[in-house]
Amino acid sequence: MKTKMKKMLAVFASLLLIASAFTGCGQKQQVATDGSTSMSKVIGSLGETFEADTGISVTYNATGSGAGIQAVLEGRCDIGLSSRKLKEEEKEQGLQETVLAYDGIAVIVNPANPVTDLTLETVARIYRGEITNWNEIGGNDAKIVLIGREAGSGTRDGFESITGTKDACQYRQELTATGDVITTVASNQNAVGYASLASVKETVKPLRIGGVAPSEASVKDGSYAIQRPFVLVTKKGTALSESAQKFFDYATSQKADAIISAAGVVPVH
Repeated sequence: MKTKMKKMLAVFASLLLIASAFTGCGQKQQVATDGSTSMSKVIGSLGETFEADTGISVTYNATGSGAGIQAVLEGRCDIGLSSRKLKEEEKEQGLQETVLAYDGIAVIVNPANPVTDLTLETVARIYRGEITNWNEIGGNDAKIVLIGREAGSGTRDGFESITGTKDACQYRQELTATGDVITTVASNQNAVGYASLASVKETVKPLRIGGVAPSEASVKDGSYAIQRPFVLVTKKGTALSESAQKFFDYATSQKADAIISAAGVVPVH
């Protein structure tokens, strides 16, 4: 009886080991990313090509930069996505950043708006509420409707840091995704907003800043003033899974540069 019981236990243990092995393999075949909504196009393009080459899928949870950084801290994803540099306090918590690409932040208006070019200081004055009517800057006689992103957004952090408007913007609406900002500006002739250049559609008009239009070329040569990094966030001293490491290595290699460029941003290389 005891011998039979031992055999049954041995078989059961073997089945558990096999099940565990299969579970491990399943986990290794997926890479979880979380964070910046502005990085959806570039991560989607990289993930699609990576999966076609390796069979490993890359999931993307568009929660915003701050939430993505927190997800890495709490171990809820493999790689965090941030459209801003890490803050010192975040680095002190054991996080590290790897710049994937550079992106321009386009200041966008409705296509019917006659304004085409603003200085960086004028943009700052608009968002601080010092300029409130479009006719003050060559536009129609209409109140300016300020659209921005929510607190914690990497796009908002980048925009406010570069324009010197941190904690001073007089937003009418604070939206939780890049696409929402674009849709809102497209539907309101008096609205102005900001969005990742990689995400801008023909439904809105990007303004020139100091005479320079936002483009891959002007971001690359530094002539376009409002630009920020796209960052991959990981934990120091914590090894990525085999699959996540493969995706990380692929995304940061020169092999991925053409895909990153096609997504509308500038590769770091």
